[in-house]
Amino acid sequence: MGPWTSLLLVSAWALLLCPGALGCGPGRGYGSRRRHNRKLTPLSYKQFIPNVAEKTLGASGKSESKINRNASRFKDLIPNYNPDIIFKDEEKSGADRLMTQRCKDKLNALAISVMNQWPGVRLRVTEGWDEDGHHSVQSLHYEGRAVDITTSDRDRSKYGMLARLAVEAGFDWVYYESKAHIHCSVKSDHSMAAKTGGCFPGNASVLLEDGRRKKVSELQPGDRVQTVDQEGQIIFSTFMTFLDHEPEAVKIFHVLETQDPPRRLLLTAAHLVFVADNFTSDLGRFRPTFASEVRVGQYVYTADDTAQRPARVTGISLQADVGAYAPLTQHGTLVVNGMLASCFAAIEGHGLAQLAFAPLRLCYRLASIFGQSSPAVYQEGMHWYSQLLHRLGRLLLSPKDFHPWGVAQG
Repeated sequence: MGPWTSLLLVSAWALLLCPGALGCGPGRGYGSRRRHNRKLTPLSYKQFIPNVAEKTLGASGKSESKINRNASRFKDLIPNYNPDIIFKDEEKSGADRLMTQRCKDKLNALAISVMNQWPGVRLRVTEGWDEDGHHSVQSLHYEGRAVDITTSDRDRSKYGMLARLAVEAGFDWVYYESKAHIHCSVKSDHSMAAKTGGCFPGNASVLLEDGRRKKVSELQPGDRVQTVDQEGQIIFSTFMTFLDHEPEAVKIFHVLETQDPPRRLLLTAAHLVFVADNFTSDLGRFRPTFASEVRVGQYVYTADDTAQRPARVTGISLQADVGAYAPLTQHGTLVVNGMLASCFAAIEGHGLAQLAFAPLRLCYRLASIFGQSSPAVYQEGMHWYSQLLHRLGRLLLSPKDFHPWGVAQG
């Protein structure tokens, strides 16, 4: 192991073990990540979150096919025997206990929240997997991707807050459907979108300091790439290396579109982009958000040759494309296809990621100063330093800090 590698390993351990590093990133604005207790607001009757139809990309996604006990996919349904959850099980068949892994994970997380919110009260499931045809034709209950829930005391005054707790637990769609229950559903475990990491396609473009446009796949160490600083000013940041480099990979990308100004950015599900819920020119109000969690009506931050401004997201879709590239710049951000994005993915905190990659940035910077820049030949796949940090993060951080689909950066 060479001296540079040793320095990186020691520095990475120090940064990840430092309590301050886990709390927030450097500076203020979009680089910061402050943990604080938020006041939770109950959902109103008939309200659903996100505010789109259940079977759309922005929520739980399309139904796939009904699962019965003879279907090959029946093996994908997992029984939930969590003693902190009451299952009504009217049919006495155990069907309500059967669900997908993602649904089980979210339900178990919600059970803990319910007990914390109301000591002595447990989560109650009134409907889970449906094998008897009690729901509409394309109901996600038939796939083990939906549950109807109440509290064990059946106190209806709690149901609005129960719905909010379900949102916080990570269900992909929550609906205060009835005075008698809350409906929750999740994305398919087999969703193609759920199996992608964090990159841009190779034909995505960036603006260089000399005014030229360049494909992400063609970036060379030392290229000065357009980005925006924490004050919202256009600057140019040095490209150092790729955190992931897969020229032949075919991946599913989330497509974020705006109309004023017109922008179209492709990035994979776990990649971070800066988003605000309401129109604002204050970049400090834009938070790093996984591409899979961006919603129509939210705002992204755009930039061109001379100006920068927020733009409302008007469309979200999925698209397959060739090549997967995750560029690392000195500032940890870059403007791709005219839209500001993070260099990082998989982990929720952009500021934490920027801190954790400081040793790698330092290494490349020193190598450049001493004339030892690495040749522009990249190993295929994820950078070894990204792999190291991902392993350390899994040991030291909470699962809630990672992308909800549990994917690695890539």
